[in-house]
Amino acid sequence: MSLAGKTLFITGGSRGIGLAIAVRAARDGANVAIAAKTAEAHPKLPGTIYTAAEEIERAGGKALPLLVDVRDEQRVEEAIAQTADKFGGIDIVVNNASAINLSRSTEIEMKRFDLIQSINMRGTFLTSRVAIPYLRKSANPHILALSPPLDMRADWFAQHIPYTLSKYGMSMVMLGMAEEFRSEGIACNCLWPRTTVATAAVEFALGGEAMMRSSRRPEIMADAAYAIFNRSSRDFTGQFTIDDEVLAEEGVTDFSAYRYDPAQQLTVDIFVDPADPHPEGGVLLQSS
Repeated sequence: MSLAGKTLFITGGSRGIGLAIAVRAARDGANVAIAAKTAEAHPKLPGTIYTAAEEIERAGGKALPLLVDVRDEQRVEEAIAQTADKFGGIDIVVNNASAINLSRSTEIEMKRFDLIQSINMRGTFLTSRVAIPYLRKSANPHILALSPPLDMRADWFAQHIPYTLSKYGMSMVMLGMAEEFRSEGIACNCLWPRTTVATAAVEFALGGEAMMRSSRRPEIMADAAYAIFNRSSRDFTGQFTIDDEVLAEEGVTDFSAYRYDPAQQLTVDIFVDPADPHPEGGVLLQSS
């Protein structure tokens, strides 16, 4: 398995899971375009498109930092064209850019509702559709959305309807495109973590340091994405995958290295049933 010479276009990859995926690919010598909004350091959140590019190149890859708002159609078109021009094509698109807001129906402001729909669902659709002409030229093209399985449970909708709609919207885009482009061999899949992942989003939106300690590291998602990208795009498409299940299929049996704090039990992520069997075994904490 190798992504040597492959070109990835990753939205929102200046930190967290997106950056971990970028660095994992870079270790093979891949080319990575980081398309995100963060050009200047945030006082509380580490990472910019430029620091991400430096990390990618230290890992052995070639980087292209691009200032992109995935809501801006013209800028997305320009960024994807820039990536293809610089690296000679595009092989993989990762729809990682995402906004989180767990407000209930009567609490959320409509401008916030519109924001998460436009970034999550619309951004995934826009980025994917713009990339299709370039992916058609790749030998093993993949589109991956970091979004959950489409389990239509009313209780998951009820907790935070706006956010659920936006994340399920990303998954529905992949479900439809998988079939639309199946005959052309363009794989469209979804990847979701079984547990919370130790990122800034979890720290600031879900529960602070305590939630971080009961999470896995972003590398588990990066390794799972890497495994998916190395599968045949004609054979593996339209799938809703969970990170540790993907790795178990690749022969991984020990997941302890992915734990942020090995002494803590893990917290199951949103849209995952704690009762579902999982490769690591043992008892997980209830949903976040």
